[in-house]
Amino acid sequence: MTAVRVRAALLAVALAVGPAAGLAGCGGDGGRPRPWHGGVLTVGTGNTTGVFYQVGGGYADAVSQHLDGYEALVAPTAGSADNLLRLTAGDVDVALTFADVAADAVRGAGAFADATPRIRALAAIYQNYTHLVVRADAGIDSLDDLRGKRISTGTPNSGTEYVALRLLRAAGLHPDRDVRRAELSLPATTRGLVDGSLDATFWSGGLPTVGITELFGASRRQVRFLPLDALLPRLEEAYPDTYVAGRIPAGTYGLPADVPTVAVSNLIVVDADMPEGLAYDLTALIFEHQRELAAAHPEWATVEPARASQTGIVALHPGADRWYREH
Repeated sequence: MTAVRVRAALLAVALAVGPAAGLAGCGGDGGRPRPWHGGVLTVGTGNTTGVFYQVGGGYADAVSQHLDGYEALVAPTAGSADNLLRLTAGDVDVALTFADVAADAVRGAGAFADATPRIRALAAIYQNYTHLVVRADAGIDSLDDLRGKRISTGTPNSGTEYVALRLLRAAGLHPDRDVRRAELSLPATTRGLVDGSLDATFWSGGLPTVGITELFGASRRQVRFLPLDALLPRLEEAYPDTYVAGRIPAGTYGLPADVPTVAVSNLIVVDADMPEGLAYDLTALIFEHQRELAAAHPEWATVEPARASQTGIVALHPGADRWYREH
């Protein structure tokens, strides 16, 4: 059953049960409003073998188990930009997104030139680390060696695609003229590296990413990482206060050494119209049930309030802002 059909079914149940069901969204203020959207919240995530899917699944489970009157669904999506477009269309209620993509959304740039989402942040959660994985036999020893190669830049409208296209341009390569670009999901990308139909792929996500772990587990001698840190100054010049230096520890994927790369923060965002009490409660869940969330993916364990409240150009939702001020 699709996420849309499941959502419709749960909505019908919630409406049928009505006031007899437990209600939430009070945000610690003693009120008992009716559940927003009939008590059904859909979380926009990403590729099924990516970290967004695991992180979002853990968050949805926490909502369903601990937020009275609410049931949360997980929607597999193309990723960051797709999530924000779906949020604008009303297809999802909570969205995971890269901070660089969210910045474009606020400014009405790129994919959001025709529809600017009215987004507000609940939290900055963890860092995405950009992976550039190449086939060992593809003759790629430097960024310039990507020229003419078959490269996946990720699913269209994903955060990976955003970062990949910017990195290619920073390396002096036109994404549609200087490389043979494919727009593939992570599962399709890893298959392409294994069967030789791709020479390289970009992926940006938390650590570890299941799909990359499986790739190195099955094809360790066929693939390796290429460092990306040399491109950070050009990214910083073009996109100030967006990207930072990152490092993929050797132990993450059983590598011979750490891999220097570029990183960007992830945000949990919602529509500006979400009730303040519900946004408060959704923010509280992150910290009140952090150990449970970390069991879904270890990146949840890295989230702490002082950094989570620093969401950059994306303003905090008033409910989230109240939670941070109180704690």
